[in-house]
Amino acid sequence: MTDSRPRARDSSPHRGTLPAEPRPDEHDRPDSGPRLVTVPAGGVPFVTDTPGGLRACAEALASGTGPVAVDAERASGIRYGQRAFLVQLKRTGSGIWLIDPEAFEDLTPLVPSLAGVEWILHAASQDLPCLWDLGLWPDRLFDTELAARLAGLPRVGLAAVLERMLGVTLAKEHSAADWSTRPLPESWLTYAALDVELLVELRERLRGLLDSQGKLEWAEQEFEHVRTSPLPGPREDPWRRTSGAHRVKDRTALAVLRQLWHAREDLARHRDVAPSRLLPDSALVAAATAQPRTVPALRQTSGFHGRAAAREAPRWVEAIRLGRERAADGDAPAVHRRGGDGPPAPRMWRDRNPEADARLRTAKPWVARHAEHLGLPTENLLTPDTLRRICWDPPNPVTPETVEAALAERGARPWQIDQVGAIVTVSLLNPLPGD
Repeated sequence: MTDSRPRARDSSPHRGTLPAEPRPDEHDRPDSGPRLVTVPAGGVPFVTDTPGGLRACAEALASGTGPVAVDAERASGIRYGQRAFLVQLKRTGSGIWLIDPEAFEDLTPLVPSLAGVEWILHAASQDLPCLWDLGLWPDRLFDTELAARLAGLPRVGLAAVLERMLGVTLAKEHSAADWSTRPLPESWLTYAALDVELLVELRERLRGLLDSQGKLEWAEQEFEHVRTSPLPGPREDPWRRTSGAHRVKDRTALAVLRQLWHAREDLARHRDVAPSRLLPDSALVAAATAQPRTVPALRQTSGFHGRAAAREAPRWVEAIRLGRERAADGDAPAVHRRGGDGPPAPRMWRDRNPEADARLRTAKPWVARHAEHLGLPTENLLTPDTLRRICWDPPNPVTPETVEAALAERGARPWQIDQVGAIVTVSLLNPLPGD
């Protein structure tokens, strides 16, 4: 996918860049408010979309120093899946690189250049899966969003953190753009380049703040946890996440909904378009409830009036037929999905397990108060799921040692165990009496 602007092929993408503007002094906080940054200090590079360009990128990254800022742009809600349509990289001495992943089988030529290099990402868990699909994975990680959470910043979006920590704000106009567009408009490339422009400076400032708060080691453990956690696998019964599915109480209707969902998914994958752009969830629920048998009847169903719906109407009618047929053959999903391996919803605890309910009512506010004292969100001190699981099924016997082991088994990091181990132990041993 070639950029339409004239340039030398396989050359450095920094040739012909936009003129740079002076870098704002990050230590200055003008009374008029944060300084607006509209273009990277080194200009906006062309998109790298040739093998020679990718080799030049690898060489430049290898010659750079320090950590590398990384970001990726997807076309969520427009294209099928969550693959990256642009990857942005910046390293000191290397400049900014904008890479079109669609032009390559993968980006593994960059791997040797990034070996042992710390990656800086904002909200890393959002971008790591699509980078993994391209053959990229960090050996070390610094997550600026997670760092901001642990530091107790009130807002943790990139723009808010940059404004608070560096006194600058970025020109942000294209966050919801269709990044599969080719060629990408110049203004979009500017937006993408700005996402990595100041991440190195931001990392330094956040690292210093965390160190001053005594939280740097905590943050490093959290970053490593994110880096080494397995990527999410396929959801069980993903069709049940259809918006409005909870209102469907008939098993035959649920079988139809399941079939419609899979039919939509298959077509979306084939056309490389987000499923919701083919049919909204509300249309699937309406068809599953009404179960029209013919195309004219389907066209009278809410959500099936448009031209696109009419074109694929036989597909949806067939899906409805198959769903009904499977239900008649005994293959109809249960109205209520079986619970996973975790405890039931806390609202049910008082009746099912009053002792566990008392333990949770004791531990939950104590953990929250300690998190407030530490200046970080409660969920970052200990996930609600971990707390619920240990309150529902505590170790036997309850001792500081067994509680710490149980927390570790459930994924708590050492710093978290140090901070909440005693609180949880006391809550399990001495829960507050019931109301």
